[in-house]
Amino acid sequence: MKKNIVILSGDGIGPEVTNEAVKVLKVTGEASGVDIKIKEGLIGGVSLDTEGIPISDETVRKCKQADALFLGAVGGPEWDALPKDQKPESGLLILRKELGLFTNLRPVKVFPSLFDASPLRREIVQGIDVLVVRELTGGIYFGKPRFIESVGDEEHAVDTMEYRTSEIERIARVAFRAAQDRRRKVVSVDKANILMTSQLWRKTVNRVAKDYPDVSLDHMLVDNCAMQLVRNPKQFDVLLTCNMFGDILSDEASMLAGSLGMLPSASLGDCNGLYEPAHGSAPDIAGKELANPLAAICSVALMYRLSFGMESAARCIENGVQSVLNEGFRTSDLFSSGNGETLVSTSEMGNKVMERIKDSFPSSQ
Repeated sequence: MKKNIVILSGDGIGPEVTNEAVKVLKVTGEASGVDIKIKEGLIGGVSLDTEGIPISDETVRKCKQADALFLGAVGGPEWDALPKDQKPESGLLILRKELGLFTNLRPVKVFPSLFDASPLRREIVQGIDVLVVRELTGGIYFGKPRFIESVGDEEHAVDTMEYRTSEIERIARVAFRAAQDRRRKVVSVDKANILMTSQLWRKTVNRVAKDYPDVSLDHMLVDNCAMQLVRNPKQFDVLLTCNMFGDILSDEASMLAGSLGMLPSASLGDCNGLYEPAHGSAPDIAGKELANPLAAICSVALMYRLSFGMESAARCIENGVQSVLNEGFRTSDLFSSGNGETLVSTSEMGNKVMERIKDSFPSSQ
Protein backbone atom coordinates (compact mmCIF):
# COMPACT_ATOMS: atom_id res chain seq x y z
CA MET A 1 0.00 0.00 0.00
CA LYS A 2 1.30 3.46 -0.92
CA LYS A 3 0.06 6.71 0.64
CA ASN A 4 0.98 10.20 -0.50
CA ILE A 5 0.97 12.69 2.37
CA VAL A 6 1.41 16.45 2.16
CA ILE A 7 3.02 17.99 5.24
CA LEU A 8 2.19 21.62 6.07
CA SER A 9 4.33 22.42 9.11
CA GLY A 10 3.30 26.06 9.32
CA ASP A 11 4.37 28.50 12.00
CA GLY A 12 5.45 28.73 15.63
CA ILE A 13 5.60 25.31 17.24
CA GLY A 14 4.09 23.79 14.10
CA PRO A 15 7.40 22.51 12.68
CA GLU A 16 8.42 21.05 16.06
CA VAL A 17 5.28 19.01 16.69
CA THR A 18 5.02 18.09 13.00
CA ASN A 19 8.53 16.64 13.08
CA GLU A 20 7.49 14.26 15.86
CA ALA A 21 4.25 13.39 14.12
CA VAL A 22 6.12 12.52 10.91
CA LYS A 23 8.45 10.21 12.87
CA VAL A 24 5.42 8.30 14.13
CA LEU A 25 3.74 8.37 10.72
CA LYS A 26 6.78 6.79 9.09
CA VAL A 27 7.60 4.17 11.72
CA THR A 28 3.98 3.03 11.88
CA GLY A 29 3.87 2.85 8.09
CA GLU A 30 7.04 0.81 7.91
CA ALA A 31 5.77 -1.63 10.53
CA SER A 32 2.33 -1.89 8.89
CA GLY A 33 3.49 -2.33 5.31
CA VAL A 34 2.50 1.15 4.14
CA ASP A 35 4.85 3.02 1.80
CA ILE A 36 4.61 6.62 3.02
CA LYS A 37 5.56 9.21 0.42
CA ILE A 38 5.87 12.74 1.78
CA LYS A 39 5.69 16.09 0.03
CA GLU A 40 5.94 19.40 1.82
CA GLY A 41 4.00 22.61 1.32
CA LEU A 42 3.91 26.11 2.76
CA ILE A 43 0.96 27.62 4.58
CA GLY A 44 0.40 30.55 6.91
CA GLY A 45 3.10 32.97 7.94
CA VAL A 46 5.95 30.98 6.41
CA SER A 47 4.11 31.06 3.08
CA LEU A 48 3.56 34.81 3.41
CA ASP A 49 7.25 35.37 4.06
CA THR A 50 8.34 33.08 1.22
CA GLU A 51 5.68 33.51 -1.45
CA GLY A 52 3.79 36.64 -0.39
CA ILE A 53 0.46 34.82 0.08
CA PRO A 54 -0.93 32.62 2.89
CA ILE A 55 -1.20 29.60 0.59
CA SER A 56 -0.35 29.21 -3.09
CA ASP A 57 -2.42 27.61 -5.84
CA GLU A 58 0.40 25.09 -6.28
CA THR A 59 0.19 24.04 -2.63
CA VAL A 60 -3.59 23.68 -2.90
CA ARG A 61 -3.10 21.56 -6.02
CA LYS A 62 -0.66 19.25 -4.21
CA CYS A 63 -3.08 18.95 -1.31
CA LYS A 64 -5.94 17.94 -3.59
CA GLN A 65 -3.83 15.16 -5.09
CA ALA A 66 -2.68 13.73 -1.74
CA ASP A 67 -4.22 10.84 0.17
CA ALA A 68 -4.09 12.85 3.39
CA LEU A 69 -2.69 16.09 4.77
CA PHE A 70 -0.97 16.94 8.02
CA LEU A 71 -0.88 20.48 9.40
CA GLY A 72 1.18 21.82 12.29
CA ALA A 73 -0.15 25.29 13.16
CA VAL A 74 -0.50 28.73 11.61
CA GLY A 75 -0.20 32.30 12.84
CA GLY A 76 1.92 34.54 14.99
CA PRO A 77 2.18 38.15 16.21
CA GLU A 78 4.52 39.22 13.40
CA TRP A 79 1.62 38.96 10.94
CA ASP A 80 -1.15 40.40 13.14
CA ALA A 81 -1.15 43.82 11.44
CA LEU A 82 -1.84 42.41 7.98
CA PRO A 83 -5.29 42.76 6.36
CA LYS A 84 -7.63 39.89 7.14
CA ASP A 85 -7.33 38.14 3.76
CA GLN A 86 -3.54 38.21 4.09
CA LYS A 87 -3.26 36.83 7.59
CA PRO A 88 -1.78 33.34 8.06
CA GLU A 89 -5.11 31.92 9.21
CA SER A 90 -6.72 32.77 5.88
CA GLY A 91 -4.51 30.11 4.27
CA LEU A 92 -6.21 27.47 6.40
CA LEU A 93 -9.67 28.83 5.62
CA ILE A 94 -8.85 28.75 1.90
CA LEU A 95 -7.66 25.15 2.18
CA ARG A 96 -10.84 24.08 3.98
CA LYS A 97 -12.98 25.66 1.29
CA GLU A 98 -10.96 24.38 -1.66
CA LEU A 99 -10.93 20.81 -0.34
CA GLY A 100 -14.52 20.87 0.89
CA LEU A 101 -13.48 20.03 4.45
CA PHE A 102 -16.86 20.65 6.06
CA THR A 103 -16.47 18.26 9.02
CA ASN A 104 -14.13 18.68 11.97
CA LEU A 105 -13.89 15.82 14.45
CA ARG A 106 -12.29 16.42 17.84
CA PRO A 107 -12.34 13.40 20.15
CA VAL A 108 -11.85 14.22 23.82
CA LYS A 109 -10.64 11.39 26.03
CA VAL A 110 -8.64 11.50 29.23
CA PHE A 111 -5.74 9.09 29.56
CA PRO A 112 -5.91 7.48 33.04
CA SER A 113 -2.44 8.71 33.96
CA LEU A 114 -3.63 12.30 33.34
CA PHE A 115 -6.71 12.26 35.57
CA ASP A 116 -4.90 14.49 38.06
CA ALA A 117 -3.54 16.81 35.34
CA SER A 118 -7.00 18.17 34.63
CA PRO A 119 -8.05 21.31 36.52
CA LEU A 120 -11.25 19.42 37.39
CA ARG A 121 -11.54 16.74 40.03
CA ARG A 122 -10.61 13.17 39.12
CA GLU A 123 -14.17 11.90 39.61
CA ILE A 124 -15.46 14.44 37.07
CA VAL A 125 -13.00 13.66 34.27
CA GLN A 126 -12.61 9.91 34.79
CA GLY A 127 -14.33 8.07 31.94
CA ILE A 128 -14.87 11.05 29.63
CA ASP A 129 -15.31 10.10 25.97
CA VAL A 130 -16.77 12.98 23.94
CA LEU A 131 -16.69 13.55 20.20
CA VAL A 132 -17.13 17.15 19.05
CA VAL A 133 -18.53 17.27 15.51
CA ARG A 134 -17.99 20.82 14.25
CA GLU A 135 -19.25 22.28 10.96
CA LEU A 136 -16.17 23.77 9.33
CA THR A 137 -16.92 25.70 6.13
CA GLY A 138 -19.94 27.83 7.01
CA GLY A 139 -21.10 30.18 9.71
CA ILE A 140 -19.60 33.44 10.86
CA TYR A 141 -16.06 32.61 9.71
CA PHE A 142 -17.16 32.57 6.07
CA GLY A 143 -20.34 34.66 5.96
CA LYS A 144 -20.59 37.83 3.89
CA PRO A 145 -20.66 40.77 4.10
CA ARG A 146 -17.76 41.26 6.50
CA PHE A 147 -15.93 44.55 6.79
CA ILE A 148 -14.67 47.39 8.94
CA GLU A 149 -15.59 50.91 7.87
CA SER A 150 -15.28 54.42 9.26
CA VAL A 151 -18.56 55.99 10.28
CA GLY A 152 -18.12 59.54 11.46
CA ASP A 153 -15.54 59.62 14.22
CA GLU A 154 -15.63 55.87 14.94
CA GLU A 155 -15.25 52.54 13.18
CA HIS A 156 -18.04 50.10 12.37
CA ALA A 157 -17.41 46.35 11.99
CA VAL A 158 -19.69 43.68 10.53
CA ASP A 159 -19.43 39.89 10.49
CA THR A 160 -22.24 37.82 9.02
CA MET A 161 -23.32 34.49 10.42
CA GLU A 162 -25.20 32.43 7.84
CA TYR A 163 -26.14 28.83 7.22
CA ARG A 164 -28.04 26.97 4.53
CA THR A 165 -30.21 23.94 5.17
CA SER A 166 -27.91 21.72 3.11
CA GLU A 167 -24.86 22.72 5.17
CA ILE A 168 -26.63 21.90 8.43
CA GLU A 169 -28.07 18.66 7.14
CA ARG A 170 -24.78 17.18 5.96
CA ILE A 171 -22.94 17.88 9.23
CA ALA A 172 -25.91 16.61 11.25
CA ARG A 173 -25.77 13.30 9.38
CA VAL A 174 -22.07 13.00 10.23
CA ALA A 175 -22.92 13.42 13.92
CA PHE A 176 -25.78 10.92 13.91
CA ARG A 177 -23.74 8.30 12.04
CA ALA A 178 -20.88 8.78 14.50
CA ALA A 179 -23.28 8.36 17.42
CA GLN A 180 -24.55 5.07 15.99
CA ASP A 181 -21.05 3.65 16.52
CA ARG A 182 -20.80 5.09 20.02
CA ARG A 183 -23.38 5.55 22.79
CA ARG A 184 -26.17 6.73 20.45
CA LYS A 185 -26.57 10.19 21.98
CA VAL A 186 -26.33 13.52 20.14
CA VAL A 187 -26.49 16.90 21.81
CA SER A 188 -26.92 19.69 19.26
CA VAL A 189 -25.58 23.04 20.44
CA ASP A 190 -27.14 26.32 19.32
CA LYS A 191 -28.44 29.69 20.46
CA ALA A 192 -31.96 29.22 19.15
CA ASN A 193 -33.48 31.60 21.69
CA ILE A 194 -31.65 34.50 20.02
CA LEU A 195 -30.14 33.67 16.62
CA MET A 196 -32.06 33.03 13.41
CA THR A 197 -29.28 30.77 12.14
CA SER A 198 -29.65 28.66 15.27
CA GLN A 199 -33.40 28.42 14.77
CA LEU A 200 -32.79 27.02 11.28
CA TRP A 201 -30.06 24.80 12.74
CA ARG A 202 -32.43 23.30 15.32
CA LYS A 203 -35.27 22.85 12.83
CA THR A 204 -32.99 21.07 10.36
CA VAL A 205 -31.34 18.83 12.98
CA ASN A 206 -34.78 17.79 14.24
CA ARG A 207 -35.76 16.78 10.71
CA VAL A 208 -32.55 14.82 10.12
CA ALA A 209 -32.95 13.05 13.47
CA LYS A 210 -36.06 11.27 12.17
CA ASP A 211 -33.79 9.23 9.89
CA TYR A 212 -31.86 7.94 12.91
CA PRO A 213 -34.50 6.62 15.34
CA ASP A 214 -31.85 4.60 17.20
CA VAL A 215 -30.05 7.81 18.28
CA SER A 216 -31.40 10.12 20.97
CA LEU A 217 -31.26 13.87 20.33
CA ASP A 218 -31.19 16.73 22.81
CA HIS A 219 -30.69 20.42 22.17
CA MET A 220 -28.61 22.65 24.43
CA LEU A 221 -27.95 26.38 24.34
CA VAL A 222 -24.27 27.13 23.89
CA ASP A 223 -23.88 29.02 27.18
CA ASN A 224 -25.43 26.13 29.12
CA CYS A 225 -23.23 23.67 27.21
CA ALA A 226 -20.11 25.60 28.20
CA MET A 227 -21.16 25.28 31.83
CA GLN A 228 -22.14 21.60 31.56
CA LEU A 229 -18.77 20.68 30.03
CA VAL A 230 -17.08 21.53 33.31
CA ARG A 231 -19.98 20.54 35.58
CA ASN A 232 -20.80 17.10 34.18
CA PRO A 233 -18.87 16.31 30.97
CA LYS A 234 -19.65 12.59 31.11
CA GLN A 235 -23.25 13.30 30.10
CA PHE A 236 -22.05 14.00 26.55
CA ASP A 237 -21.41 11.48 23.78
CA VAL A 238 -21.50 13.41 20.47
CA LEU A 239 -21.63 17.21 20.48
CA LEU A 240 -22.91 18.69 17.21
CA THR A 241 -21.98 22.34 16.72
CA CYS A 242 -21.73 25.14 14.21
CA ASN A 243 -18.33 26.49 13.24
CA MET A 244 -17.78 29.16 15.91
CA PHE A 245 -19.40 27.29 18.82
CA GLY A 246 -17.35 24.18 18.04
CA ASP A 247 -14.14 26.20 17.91
CA ILE A 248 -14.75 27.55 21.40
CA LEU A 249 -16.27 24.49 23.08
CA SER A 250 -13.64 22.05 21.82
CA ASP A 251 -10.87 24.20 23.27
CA GLU A 252 -12.73 24.22 26.58
CA ALA A 253 -13.16 20.45 26.38
CA SER A 254 -9.44 20.00 25.76
CA MET A 255 -8.69 21.17 29.28
CA LEU A 256 -10.63 18.19 30.61
CA ALA A 257 -7.76 16.11 29.22
CA GLY A 258 -5.19 18.24 31.02
CA SER A 259 -3.91 20.38 28.16
CA LEU A 260 -4.76 21.65 24.70
CA GLY A 261 -1.59 19.80 23.73
CA MET A 262 -3.53 16.52 24.09
CA LEU A 263 -6.35 17.24 21.64
CA PRO A 264 -6.10 15.81 18.08
CA SER A 265 -8.44 16.68 15.25
CA ALA A 266 -9.49 15.53 11.80
CA SER A 267 -11.08 17.64 9.08
CA LEU A 268 -12.95 15.59 6.50
CA GLY A 269 -14.95 16.36 3.41
CA ASP A 270 -15.20 15.87 -0.31
CA CYS A 271 -11.81 14.32 -1.09
CA ASN A 272 -9.11 13.65 1.50
CA GLY A 273 -8.57 14.39 5.18
CA LEU A 274 -6.59 17.10 6.98
CA TYR A 275 -5.14 16.13 10.35
CA GLU A 276 -3.80 18.62 12.88
CA PRO A 277 -3.39 19.19 16.60
CA ALA A 278 -6.17 21.44 17.88
CA HIS A 279 -3.73 23.87 19.51
CA GLY A 280 -2.36 27.04 17.95
CA SER A 281 1.15 28.09 17.00
CA ALA A 282 2.19 29.11 20.56
CA PRO A 283 4.90 31.53 19.36
CA ASP A 284 6.02 32.24 22.93
CA ILE A 285 7.51 28.73 23.23
CA ALA A 286 8.45 28.14 19.59
CA GLY A 287 11.96 26.79 19.11
CA LYS A 288 12.41 25.98 22.79
CA GLU A 289 11.57 22.25 22.69
CA LEU A 290 8.74 22.85 25.19
CA ALA A 291 5.74 22.01 23.00
CA ASN A 292 3.66 18.90 23.64
CA PRO A 293 3.65 16.77 20.44
CA LEU A 294 1.05 14.28 21.64
CA ALA A 295 -1.93 16.03 20.02
CA ALA A 296 -0.02 15.94 16.72
CA ILE A 297 0.90 12.29 17.22
CA CYS A 298 -2.67 11.34 18.10
CA SER A 299 -3.78 13.18 14.96
CA VAL A 300 -1.62 10.73 13.00
CA ALA A 301 -3.56 7.94 14.70
CA LEU A 302 -6.76 9.53 13.39
CA MET A 303 -5.21 9.60 9.91
CA TYR A 304 -4.55 5.87 10.01
CA ARG A 305 -8.06 5.22 11.34
CA LEU A 306 -10.18 7.55 9.20
CA SER A 307 -8.27 7.99 5.93
CA PHE A 308 -6.44 4.66 5.69
CA GLY A 309 -8.96 2.41 7.45
CA MET A 310 -6.16 0.90 9.59
CA GLU A 311 -7.65 0.59 13.06
CA SER A 312 -4.84 -1.61 14.42
CA ALA A 313 -2.20 0.94 13.41
CA ALA A 314 -4.23 3.74 15.00
CA ARG A 315 -4.56 1.83 18.26
CA CYS A 316 -0.86 1.04 18.22
CA ILE A 317 -0.06 4.75 18.17
CA GLU A 318 -2.57 5.55 20.90
CA ASN A 319 -1.27 2.68 23.04
CA GLY A 320 2.25 4.04 22.57
CA VAL A 321 1.14 7.42 23.86
CA GLN A 322 -0.61 5.83 26.81
CA SER A 323 2.45 3.74 27.67
CA VAL A 324 4.75 6.76 27.70
CA LEU A 325 2.33 8.71 29.90
CA ASN A 326 1.93 5.73 32.23
CA GLU A 327 5.71 5.70 32.65
CA GLY A 328 5.52 9.28 33.92
CA PHE A 329 7.04 11.19 31.01
CA ARG A 330 5.63 14.69 30.66
CA THR A 331 6.20 17.79 28.57
CA SER A 332 6.10 21.11 30.39
CA ASP A 333 2.35 21.68 29.95
CA LEU A 334 1.59 18.48 31.88
CA PHE A 335 4.50 18.40 34.31
CA SER A 336 4.01 18.78 38.06
CA SER A 337 7.11 18.20 40.15
CA GLY A 338 6.98 15.77 43.03
CA ASN A 339 4.63 13.23 41.44
CA GLY A 340 7.22 10.82 40.13
CA GLU A 341 7.13 12.48 36.72
CA THR A 342 10.02 13.02 34.33
CA LEU A 343 10.15 16.25 32.33
CA VAL A 344 11.03 15.67 28.67
CA SER A 345 11.41 17.86 25.60
CA THR A 346 9.28 17.84 22.48
CA SER A 347 11.63 15.56 20.56
CA GLU A 348 12.26 13.29 23.56
CA MET A 349 8.53 12.72 23.93
CA GLY A 350 8.21 11.92 20.23
CA ASN A 351 11.15 9.52 20.38
CA LYS A 352 9.69 7.67 23.34
CA VAL A 353 6.35 7.18 21.61
CA MET A 354 8.16 5.99 18.49
CA GLU A 355 10.12 3.45 20.56
CA ARG A 356 6.92 2.06 22.08
CA ILE A 357 5.41 1.68 18.61
CA LYS A 358 8.50 -0.20 17.44
CA ASP A 359 8.27 -2.45 20.48
CA SER A 360 4.72 -3.43 19.54
CA PHE A 361 5.90 -4.61 16.09
CA PRO A 362 8.66 -7.14 16.81
CA SER A 363 8.99 -8.04 13.15
CA SER A 364 10.02 -4.47 12.32
CA GLN A 365 13.14 -4.62 14.46
